[in-house]
Amino acid sequence: MDMIDDTPLAAQRVAGRGRLFCGKSGGRTRLQRLYQDGSAKIRMPAVQGDPLEAVLINTAGGLTGGDRLGWEIEVGDGASASITTQACEKIYRAASDRAETTVSLDVGAGGGIAWLPQETIVFDRAAFARTLDVTLAGSAEVLLLEATLFGRLAMGEQAVLGNFHDRWRVRQDGRLIHAEDFRIGPDIAAGLQRRAVAGGARAIATLLLVSPRAEALLEPARAIIADQGGASFWSVGQSGKLLARLTAGDGYQLRKRLVPLVELLNGRAGLPKLWSL
Repeated sequence: MDMIDDTPLAAQRVAGRGRLFCGKSGGRTRLQRLYQDGSAKIRMPAVQGDPLEAVLINTAGGLTGGDRLGWEIEVGDGASASITTQACEKIYRAASDRAETTVSLDVGAGGGIAWLPQETIVFDRAAFARTLDVTLAGSAEVLLLEATLFGRLAMGEQAVLGNFHDRWRVRQDGRLIHAEDFRIGPDIAAGLQRRAVAGGARAIATLLLVSPRAEALLEPARAIIADQGGASFWSVGQSGKLLARLTAGDGYQLRKRLVPLVELLNGRAGLPKLWSL
């Protein structure tokens, strides 16, 4: 008689990795190599000139405990790229383990990249860790954005419990010029109430611009942010660093200030076409 194995099967987990390499050729930025595996897909909208645009897609529709997603973008000397996502990334409740996303950006001399994903939505009892590692040549420029919604107010959702960790490291010419670690949990709701964290806001965003243009944009950035966050500037070698933070009661209110701020900091490239209020 055959024995029936009633051992519970391990849930299948999301695993995706995408790599994009672009360089300057024939007077404009062109795709040189593309790799995509698992749930990670990359699409390239048709554009008339620089920057090259890429849209990142997680076909799993979200992440939960045990899921792994990785993106690697390399921009060659003198090339430029703008990277966004097809939609907001959703981080669902984790029964065990945590979801992890890793991002690696490498920009050559005279190159530039705008990392502009749409918001990350964190659900109640989610567990998530994200790392962002950026390597810049001395004359390279970068604009980084990560925006996070802890629940969706319009849907009556709130992230009460869970764990969230966001880690950034930015190096230029081998020197660390920016580092931050944002951690909140296990009582997310209580943490967001703290004045030094979000002052009761559920939606937050961090933007970092490394560019010689940064200092001139400080006051216009502060005018857009008003009393919903702050911005500061530091000289970094022959370049400059502008760091801005935004807070809001919900995603819609956050975007009302985030959209003009991205348009300001991203120069002629402006806002990714997929973004809308």
